[in-house]
Amino acid sequence: MTKLRDVQACVFDAYGTLFDFASAARGCRAEIGDDFDKLTVLWRDKQLQYTWLRAAQERHADFWQVTGDALDFALDTLGLQRAGLRDRLMELYLALDAFPEVPRVLGQLKAAGLRLAILSNGTPAMLEAVVRNAGLGSVFDAVLSVEEVGVYKPSRKVYQLAVDRLGIPEANMCFLSSNAWDAYAASAFGMQVVWCNRYGQRPERLPGKPDDEIKSLDDLPALLETA
Repeated sequence: MTKLRDVQACVFDAYGTLFDFASAARGCRAEIGDDFDKLTVLWRDKQLQYTWLRAAQERHADFWQVTGDALDFALDTLGLQRAGLRDRLMELYLALDAFPEVPRVLGQLKAAGLRLAILSNGTPAMLEAVVRNAGLGSVFDAVLSVEEVGVYKPSRKVYQLAVDRLGIPEANMCFLSSNAWDAYAASAFGMQVVWCNRYGQRPERLPGKPDDEIKSLDDLPALLETA
């Protein structure tokens, strides 16, 4: 266990870190049937691929469009063309479940005097909806969307957004993400990083290296000096 030092703020990725993206498809499991797991994985994988490909092409579209495009690809690939299913899944994406430990851990960090923020690919409207649905609206000092800089993670411009908005040096921030590539990129940027490896991923071969790895956010407070 690596003890983090001089952390003034914890900055969280949203999807997969605080909020369970699989809960959208879970809400339509009766209609999806045996393809539930396949849809969850393919939708998420294509969603991320489209962010990277659009960034590489300098053809930005917001995360709501990217999420819908990825869902269309997944539904078409799996042959799930059922009336109303797409609309229902997109609606559920605005009301994703928070992981069980999230409210408790955020409360602990807030009580310890840390500033809390979200830094996400999501649009402001998407993030406002999911935070409100989870009852976390009063917890965060900032909810930051890549739309402010017009490019997706892992662009350095995204991580700089947190520094600029919070007014805290990157070295005094702890960044949390369940996405290995995101964790490595934030580390390369200069943040202290804890990789919340919920999905049993293997380490990336990319610049940067997380300071520690945990399986859920329950393990975060013990890493901080303020715990």
